[in-house]
Amino acid sequence: MHTESDLRVFLRWCTNHDLDPLATVRVDIERYVRWLQDVRRYQPSTVSRRLSVVVGFYRVCVIDAILEHSPADYVRRPTVPAESPTLGLGHLQFEALITTARKSSNANDFALIALLGLLGLRIFEACGSNIADLGEEHGHRRTPTAPGEQANRAGSPARSAGSASASAAV
Repeated sequence: MHTESDLRVFLRWCTNHDLDPLATVRVDIERYVRWLQDVRRYQPSTVSRRLSVVVGFYRVCVIDAILEHSPADYVRRPTVPAESPTLGLGHLQFEALITTARKSSNANDFALIALLGLLGLRIFEACGSNIADLGEEHGHRRTPTAPGEQANRAGSPARSAGSASASAAV
């Protein structure tokens, strides 16, 4: 999902620093990482993800014999905590969000917030679904997940299931 834009940022950074991406050395990649950290002020997880894209780019260059070796091979990644520092919305924050969505003139707003917040769907799961994807199992609505994964079998509250069905009719 982020891969194309992450690679584009790196290539633009190379252009802005008069570097040929296929002629960079490890120090250049380390300068890019430092730029992400110090200038762009990205969190370690974002820097690590963006660096992974660069590492993958150079790995493909080596596999395809475009480069003899990858300049990103030994670049140190920032330490990323095992637990995400993002806690998500608190109870009162979610209540305010779903109340605002309910008051929206677009019924899809409430349906989307209900699917995300009450069922714990990821945004790509909610946006990639349609009403035909919803199923029922043992009296509970179930929703699809990423291709190849098992369906989300979290019990769907009647309001979210109803709002999803109502939203599909709009």
